[in-house]
Amino acid sequence: MALVLLLVLPSAVQSADRPPNIILIMADDLGYETITANGGESYQTPNIDRLAKAGMRFDDCYVQPVCTPTRVELMTGLSNVRNYIEFGVLDPEAKTFSQLFKQAGYATAITGKWQLGRKLGLPQHFGFDESCLWQQTRRPLRYANPGLEYNNEERDFTNGEYGPDLINEFARDFITQHKDQPFLLYYPMLLTHDPYVPTPDSPDYNPHAKAEREDQAPRHFAEMVAYMDKEVGKIVAHVDELGIRDETIIIFLGDNGTGPWMTSQFKGKSYKGGKGTSTARGMHVPLIVNWPGHVPADKVNDDMISAVDFFPTLCAAAGVSIPASLKLDGQSFWPQALGEAGKPREWRYSWFSSDGGENNKREFAMTKEYKLYRDGRLFDLGVDPYEEREPLDQSKLSDQQRKVVKQLQDVLASYKDARPAKLLKPGQPLKKRNVLPGAKAGE
Repeated sequence: MALVLLLVLPSAVQSADRPPNIILIMADDLGYETITANGGESYQTPNIDRLAKAGMRFDDCYVQPVCTPTRVELMTGLSNVRNYIEFGVLDPEAKTFSQLFKQAGYATAITGKWQLGRKLGLPQHFGFDESCLWQQTRRPLRYANPGLEYNNEERDFTNGEYGPDLINEFARDFITQHKDQPFLLYYPMLLTHDPYVPTPDSPDYNPHAKAEREDQAPRHFAEMVAYMDKEVGKIVAHVDELGIRDETIIIFLGDNGTGPWMTSQFKGKSYKGGKGTSTARGMHVPLIVNWPGHVPADKVNDDMISAVDFFPTLCAAAGVSIPASLKLDGQSFWPQALGEAGKPREWRYSWFSSDGGENNKREFAMTKEYKLYRDGRLFDLGVDPYEEREPLDQSKLSDQQRKVVKQLQDVLASYKDARPAKLLKPGQPLKKRNVLPGAKAGE
C-alpha cells in the first residue's frame, strides 16, 4: 500500500508554538500477552498500564517475528521485501524517519539496542544527533557490567552497573537537555531479551557477572518484565517533573513476540511465547499511544497496525512532511490515535527472512479473519488463531471466503516483484553471513 505524500490535518499537531516531543519506546522480545492491561496475568506492569489507562491501546499491532526485521520496517516504513539485506544490518542508503525529523529541526537521539550495522557513525548517518547504544560495533555484555557506545565512543563498565539503567539515564539526560525544543527520542530497550538473568531489584543480582548467561533462569523473566516497566515509569515521571508532559507523545510497543521458552497466563489460559514464528505468538505485540489532552483516555482500538505504519504515523503526529518521492508501504494510524475514524487497513502484508535469503515460507497477506501464505496455505484465524490446524481446503470454501482469498491473492501479486534484484540471493546459513560476532539467529 503505497503512500505518496502525507497531508497533515490541523488536529494532528499541537496548536501551540512548537510541535510535540515524541518518545518512542520499544521493548525487546515482549509479546502482547505480557501486559496486564491487555489481559496478561503473569507479570506486573503498573506503569505501562497507567499509560494505557490515560491513553489508547491498539489491540491488533503486528510486527516482524525477530528483532532486526522489525527495526528495519519501523525506521524505513518499507516492507522487508523491499530493503532487508540481512540480520543486523540496515541499508546505509535507506531513508529513515529520524532523518526527516532532524531535517525538520528536531533534536534527535537513540538509546538502547542498535543491531543495524557495525560502522562508527551509523546512528548519526541515520539522523540521530546523539546515541547511547549496545551492539553497535561489538557485542559485549548488555545487563550487569555492560559495554556501551556513547556517541560512537566505547565505554566498558565493570563495577556492577546495569546496562538498562545506564541507557535510561542517557534518555533522561537527553530529555532534560532538550526540554525547551522539540525532540525525538527513540528508545529501543534492552529488556526483556534473554538471557533471563537477575535485575538490580532481584534478591540474587550478581554485580560481578562476567558472562552473558551467568545466573540465567526462566524465573527471572518476570523480574525483567517488572524492571522494564520500572524503566518506562522513570521516563514518564521525568517528563512530568520537567513540566512537559502535555507537550510529549509517548508511544510504547514490543519488537516481536516473547521468547518460546516462556509460557504465561493470558486471559485465563496458558500462552506460549512464539518469537521467530510467523503466527500471532511471534508477531502480535503491545501498542499504547499516550498524549494528554489529544489522545482520548482509556480507549481501545482494534484496527490492524503494522510495523511499517510507524514512520508515517510519527511524521503525521509531528507535522513532518514526507517527500513525494518516498513511497512507503506504511499508512498513518495517527487519526485513530486522536479518536478519529481514520482509514483503517483492510489487510497486512509480511515478508520475513531473518538471514535475507529467499528460501522461506513466511510471506503472507492477511485480513483480521484470514491469512494466506505465498505457498497457498490458508488459515481461518477466527477458529485457528495460532495456525495449529491443517490449512483450509480451498476447494471447499464458501463464496465469501473465496472473495477474501481473491483479495489476499491480489495483495500477494502486487508484491510479487517487489524484491530488488540486488537483494535476490539464495538462502545461506546465518553463520556464513555478515553478522555480529557471537550473535544468534533472531537476537
